[in-house]
Amino acid sequence: MTKAEQTRQFIIEQSATVFNVKGYENTSLSDVQKATKLTKGAIYGNFADKNELAIAAYEYNSSVIINALKDWIGKATSAKEALLAYPDFYVRNGQIVFGKGGCPLMNAAVEADDHLHFMRDIVRKSMKQFLRLIREVIEQGQAKKEFKSKADATTYAATIFSIMEGNMLLAKIMNDTKYFQLAADRIKLIVVQELLK
Repeated sequence: MTKAEQTRQFIIEQSATVFNVKGYENTSLSDVQKATKLTKGAIYGNFADKNELAIAAYEYNSSVIINALKDWIGKATSAKEALLAYPDFYVRNGQIVFGKGGCPLMNAAVEADDHLHFMRDIVRKSMKQFLRLIREVIEQGQAKKEFKSKADATTYAATIFSIMEGNMLLAKIMNDTKYFQLAADRIKLIVVQELLK
């Protein structure tokens, strides 16, 4: 990376948690300056405006989660184990997610849907990544005859994702990680009772 690329990446990484905690609209340039210890000129020398930085910070936040999740799931030795690894990731890492402001997808989705329309496409893109990851695990299980072939992988992926995201919202607002386990338990029932052959 060039020095300019390193500076740009530094700004993204240092401001990413600030955007996720304070919100993409409420985060000010002063907040970014405080997090990075850089001048306004240094920040705007790397980004055209706050919107460009907000998108880059969101992309970074979502990529950290999806990459960690892929690594977690990648350790599984069966489709069942891989599918259960998805909620297990949050059960075991819930406090880390809390410490960074909660789920970046959910946080950004609320703002993108309500008023930050410039973020809609990038949020949709990352949600599709999560849904695809879950769907592909189910399809792999079907290909290996571990899961029922008639199960609609797309529908189950959306259901499992929704259960996890909904319980993450509850866990965050109630300040209680038990909701991660409730989601994991429900997803396990779906896998065992509806997907497994």
